[in-house]
Amino acid sequence: MASSQRPPIDKEKLKKKFDMSHFDLNAVIRGIQLTGVGAHRALQNPNIFTSEHYKQAAYAVAAGIAIRILIAVPIYSLRIILYLSSFLLPLDSTTWDETIISPLTFIETHVLQIPLFLMTLMRYITPTLDTLFMDSLRWVDKTYVQKHQNDADPSKLRPMYYPNLKQYPLKDGSTQSSSMAESLSLFLVRFARKGAISLAVYLLSYTPKVGFLVLPAASFWTFKSAVGLGPACVIFGTGVLLPKRYLVIFLQSYFASRSLMRELLEPYFARVHFTKEEKRRWFRNREGLLFGFAIGFLTLLRVPLLGVLIYGIAEASTAYLITKITDPPPPKNQMRKFAASQVEWKNKQKFLSLSLVDLDKIHDKPPPYSVDDPFPRRESE
Repeated sequence: MASSQRPPIDKEKLKKKFDMSHFDLNAVIRGIQLTGVGAHRALQNPNIFTSEHYKQAAYAVAAGIAIRILIAVPIYSLRIILYLSSFLLPLDSTTWDETIISPLTFIETHVLQIPLFLMTLMRYITPTLDTLFMDSLRWVDKTYVQKHQNDADPSKLRPMYYPNLKQYPLKDGSTQSSSMAESLSLFLVRFARKGAISLAVYLLSYTPKVGFLVLPAASFWTFKSAVGLGPACVIFGTGVLLPKRYLVIFLQSYFASRSLMRELLEPYFARVHFTKEEKRRWFRNREGLLFGFAIGFLTLLRVPLLGVLIYGIAEASTAYLITKITDPPPPKNQMRKFAASQVEWKNKQKFLSLSLVDLDKIHDKPPPYSVDDPFPRRESE
């Protein structure tokens, strides 16, 4: 009887499972650094301080107050109902907070991510964020030229981003549709689906005997494809030991950072039209950097009342980010070929090795096309 032999281990396949090249620590740290650098560059733009943007800033603060009120209304309504019920039933106020109010607040803020949802919903109500992205992109181009105006060979400066990108047809980045109603409905469906899954996982974590494994297993499944099999196993092992509250915050922060980054990049993807597979690979190649950039702003967005205002700064900063991780766009008749060429992050190693003061040196090739007027004024100016 022939002895059965195990098939040889595929080392390349195993190596691929443990590959963290797209989510390495250096990329995450650089993303966090760009949170500050991008915000600083965006706030230097004098156009942000025009009367129109002051008005939008005031609206943002007002929206922040409105969001806090919307979030607080259900909780305070429940408090009032429980308080009135205490006159009829022997309820202990301390028990209310521990068993009813506190869990509901936690679910609303961390499990369902309601504050972030309300902020991202503003994109579908007003075009301000798209305008802010393009104005900031124009400013990044202008400061780049000013910074290199004394270079010995100006022909080696990178081409501009703003002039050609503003000519690209504007469509929804996911559906390639120009219908706002369709974009909004799909956004609501995405949020409802994510919220339902998050809530289901959270509730399953209270299942007797096996509930303590639900969140660690969800963490493992989430991070297995993002950071590799090895780190995902470490996350699973750590998750078993962590209190449920901290594990939920950790897991949902990761999901929230991905959602935030996709919304911040919408003005770019609304113009450069990738296929679904190209877009997935585009994010995959830059995942570590985008996570660091998003988690930095996600932390700042939790500042009471000013969250919506900070969201606007994050959108402006994303314009600076785009100029570091993509090539300058060609004229719109070359857009399809350009989109396909951007899937791979070609200058990754060079960008991650540069110091913060040398980030503008990421583009050092002669421009592939000429721009007659790199800073055309808009009709309204």
